[in-house]
Amino acid sequence: MCLGIPGKIIEIYEAEGLKMGKIDFGGVIREACLEYVPEAEVGQYALIHVGFAINLVSEEEAQETLALLQEIAEADADADSEERLA
Repeated sequence: MCLGIPGKIIEIYEAEGLKMGKIDFGGVIREACLEYVPEAEVGQYALIHVGFAINLVSEEEAQETLALLQEIAEADADADSEERLA
């Protein structure tokens, strides 16, 4: 199973002959290769997996996915708290 995280493309540039971008994951900025999505533009959202943009997604899809990931994180934190109390 793979997990792609949506992020907003805030900068596009070339490095060593590759199309690269700076991606904003809610305030955390990371670099990703954009070669698989050559049509990508600044302001769009991309699904990033191990440093590679694998698909472009709408802002609505990105926000929906991020909300689900947040729910999972909160449920996991709740489960950890319950285990400590037991």
